[in-house]
Amino acid sequence: MDTSIVILAAGLGTRMKSKRAKVLHKAGGLTLVEHVVNSALAIAAPERIVVVVGHQADQVRETLAHTGVQFAVQTEQKGTGHAVRMCRQLLSAEPGYVLVAYGDCPLLRAETFRGLVDEQAGSKAGATLVTSRLEDPRGYGRIILDDAGHVAAIVEQKAATPEQLEIRLVNSGIYCFRAELLWKHIGEIEPNNSAHEYYLTDMAEILHRAGHFVQPFTVDDPREIVGINTRLELAEVDRFLRDRKVRELMLDGVTIEKPETVTIDAQVEIGRDSIIEPFVRITGRTVIGEDCTIGSCSIIADSRLAAGVAIAPFTHMIATTVDAGATIGPFARLRMNAHVHEAAQIGNFVELKNTHFGPGAKAHHLSYLGDATIGEKVNIGAGTITCNFDGVKKHRTSIGDNAFVGSNSTLVAPAEIGSNSYVGAGSVITDPVPADALAIGRGRQVIKEGWVSKRKKK
Repeated sequence: MDTSIVILAAGLGTRMKSKRAKVLHKAGGLTLVEHVVNSALAIAAPERIVVVVGHQADQVRETLAHTGVQFAVQTEQKGTGHAVRMCRQLLSAEPGYVLVAYGDCPLLRAETFRGLVDEQAGSKAGATLVTSRLEDPRGYGRIILDDAGHVAAIVEQKAATPEQLEIRLVNSGIYCFRAELLWKHIGEIEPNNSAHEYYLTDMAEILHRAGHFVQPFTVDDPREIVGINTRLELAEVDRFLRDRKVRELMLDGVTIEKPETVTIDAQVEIGRDSIIEPFVRITGRTVIGEDCTIGSCSIIADSRLAAGVAIAPFTHMIATTVDAGATIGPFARLRMNAHVHEAAQIGNFVELKNTHFGPGAKAHHLSYLGDATIGEKVNIGAGTITCNFDGVKKHRTSIGDNAFVGSNSTLVAPAEIGSNSYVGAGSVITDPVPADALAIGRGRQVIKEGWVSKRKKK
């Protein structure tokens, strides 16, 4: 079906009490507007989706740039009807239907969008309005139905009579219009209200006057239509999204111990038979393979872990790739495009930054390895440091296959350690070390026998 989608995301959201536009706040690991756009992309091509921006328009554009959607600018916030009018130039030539949604409703599912369009396409209605029955409808406009079950009126809370306030069928503000009728009549909306704004809800009456009816489309789960206005509501939606995510993962074969303590973003992927221990946080676009273990209190962001990786507790990892069978932690830190290759071992209090750590290599204790390329089956002793920064720019360290670097070594970059070479413990290495060589860079030990007793006599 020919479907265009307008997503209203121009407001600041004053009740959030934030300098940031409301739709840029996050729940479940994505901004509110990203959730809505993702659902929209399931039923419409990106060029048929228009996001109306206003407050912090550049930031909203940047957030959604990867999606390919279009943007319309509402320079003055004059109401929802005015916002939709800003899309007329982009969409008025498109046939079919126009679905209007809000950028602060992150629980709207693609299935609901699809059902709404199907309901509209299967009827002669001028528009279809998403509704739901709320136990507590306070704050929402009430839907008045006529004898035919069509929308006779939408009454705002402050204008409702006591009898109308008892109605639990509420207006979500989410519509699907016949495109030709929307663009023909949207100019008839008048700002004849106390706020002097153009309200999209007036389209129900306008279409009725023109001989068309508006029908309701009721969603069973009222949470779908919930818009975010306060930090409390944001926290509730975030909790719901994360609960839903861990349930999905567990039903797909992932073991999550004490799931109420675990935080996993919506886009994270985890393979079967992996185990997530308590208090783990996995965020961004992280992908974890099958048969992995993520230890308690670990934080993993925007990383890729192959099958059979073991992450010990309290490991912090961001923008890192880990190949199959590697072990990392506890208390390790990996960042900035670190790459741990197959069967490598990273131990406690080891930090990798922008480093390739070769297959089967080991660094078990207390090391910093930055801007380095470390070969296959290299052994890095405790306390080893790559000195990668000279005060102006970074330099790389290269360590060849099967090299052995003794404990407490300092490798001053640019440094090259050859294959099968040894570096003596406590060395400061400033010159290249050839393959198969032994490098020792430390002061010679001096023994002065009897020195203590002589000092005490003085």
